[in-house]
Parts: sequence; structure tokens; C-alpha cells
Amino acid sequence: MSHREYPDHPRVGVGAVVLREGRLLLVRRGAAPAQGLWAIPGGGLRLGETLQAGAEREILEETGIIIRAGAPLFTCDSFEKDGAGRIRFHYVIVDVAADYVSGDVKEADDALEARWVSPAEIRELPVTKTTLKLLQQIGFISPVFPGKEVMS
Repeated sequence: MSHREYPDHPRVGVGAVVLREGRLLLVRRGAAPAQGLWAIPGGGLRLGETLQAGAEREILEETGIIIRAGAPLFTCDSFEKDGAGRIRFHYVIVDVAADYVSGDVKEADDALEARWVSPAEIRELPVTKTTLKLLQQIGFISPVFPGKEVMS
């Protein structure tokens, strides 16, 4: 069991929406929650770390990409319960806008894969519900999206 499982309080997750040449940086998660699904790269915010510093660190750790993080774009609650109804994971996620600075994409840390994805390619990927909601909200994909069925 991970130290993130069965928390006694919500944890803060931070991610970054990074666009480059009409493509979005996504990762396929290697650990629960949402293991195996594609999502905005990010991870846990550390004590004393700003949202921007956390996003910059997490994106570098997961993808090898250096970004300049900006203002928050999207927030959501993410819960996962176990079979007995206990809270297995509880995150408050804040995704920030970010500019690509440099680097070549390579998966690392908790990411099984990392890559730049076009709006059309997203239709072929199992993407988290919260990522789809975010991408619809910012206009990267259309609101009526025939993507693969996903979990939260």
C-alpha cells in the first residue's frame, strides 16, 4: 500500500497544461489512482512549495520537459473508494497553465508513457474523466467528445 492510500485528509495534487505546436503534453499513469489512463502530468504538492514550483518540478520529473508554470486553469476533487466504501484516495487537484521551455519528452517517475497528443489522437486514448472535462473547458477538444470510456 502506497503512503498516498487511505489518507486522513485530502492531499493537493498539481498538474500543468502544456501546449506546443497544437499538441498537449499527456502521460499514461503508472500508479493508482487512474493507473494506465492518460492524464495531465503532475503529482503531489510538497509542503512549502507553490503551485507553480510544484508543477514545474512534477512535469520535469515525469516527462523531462522544462516548463514555466502560470496561473491556475482548472480545479477538481478526485476521490476513489475501495470495495468497502472507504476513501482510498482523495485529492484536490489544481492544474495550471504552462509554457514549454525546453526538453525532449521521455517518461520517468510515475509515468508509463509521455507524449505530445493532438486533439484527434485523444479519441484513441483512454483518458481520465477529469482530463476530458479540463480539455473541453479550455477548448482543446469539443464538448461532445466520442472518446474511449474512462474512469475518474
